[in-house]
Amino acid sequence: MKRSVRRQAFGLVLGVLLLTLSLLSLSTTASAGVVIGIGISVRIGPPALPVYAQPICPGPGYLWTPGYWAWNDVGGYYWVPGTWVVAPVGMLWTPGYWGFAGGLYGWHPGYWGPHVGFYGGINYGFGYGGVGFVGGEWRGGGFFYNRAVMNVDVTHVTNVYNRTVVVNNVHTSFNGAGGIEARPTPQEEGYEHEQHTAALPSQTEHEHAASQNRALFASENHGRPEIAATGRPGEFSGHNVVRANAAGGEYHAPKMSPQEARGAAGANRGASEAARNGGEGNREQMSSRDNASNNSHDNASHNSKPSKQEKQEQKKAQKQAKAEQKRSGKENRP
Repeated sequence: MKRSVRRQAFGLVLGVLLLTLSLLSLSTTASAGVVIGIGISVRIGPPALPVYAQPICPGPGYLWTPGYWAWNDVGGYYWVPGTWVVAPVGMLWTPGYWGFAGGLYGWHPGYWGPHVGFYGGINYGFGYGGVGFVGGEWRGGGFFYNRAVMNVDVTHVTNVYNRTVVVNNVHTSFNGAGGIEARPTPQEEGYEHEQHTAALPSQTEHEHAASQNRALFASENHGRPEIAATGRPGEFSGHNVVRANAAGGEYHAPKMSPQEARGAAGANRGASEAARNGGEGNREQMSSRDNASNNSHDNASHNSKPSKQEKQEQKKAQKQAKAEQKRSGKENRP
């Protein structure tokens, strides 16, 4: 009788332990992935992307992560300098992007994954021409750099090749009406469902450091930041810091404060998320009909509206990038 009770008690304890381990395992697996959604939304659009040169690659294994405009509720848009990051082996960086929909500009965070997904058709340069990535590729455990668009010192980095890339001069910084009107390809939609990893700690610390530098705010630099790119994350001084050559377009000071821009967006956040979950998924942010009618976008909202010539260059570059992506896929087949 006593043995039977002990066995039952032992079985109960063992069952609880196994259940706990299973839950922990599921939690760990879930945290390893990234849900691609909108992180923040505002009523005013970002400035055009500044024109700048790429600092030299620090060494093998570093991948380029392009600069972008981030948002601060106190100071508004600020520039996060492009920088070289030690990449997870076999992983590629899909840049984040701003998307305009329903009267709001929503930020879609970047992520690491086995392929480069949709990033709004934004021309970030240096291999990120709006579709895919042509700045380099993984071959086995080593990353090979395309010297046609990457600033690499072949003395220290020997994994290189040359492949011609058509470079366009479109500096529009957001996707949607009035900006880059691109949609994800079926292939990019497939990439979205792959296992992803969020930005590395060095990247988030880099962004935070940028938010503490007043000179990087658009209200101070008018779209031409003093620190446009850095050799390494958080390296905001020294010979590897690159200044913007020019603003990517005419800067228009917003007609509302950052608090006003976020206040209206925050009030509609619940409705926006509900519409996103039931409609377009992770690509666009919807808001209530009243908000869309009350928040028309003028020059103060769209700081980087492309010209007719820029749109033509954009379409041409996107076609070339898609063709290059297909060609690269054929070359990499066994």
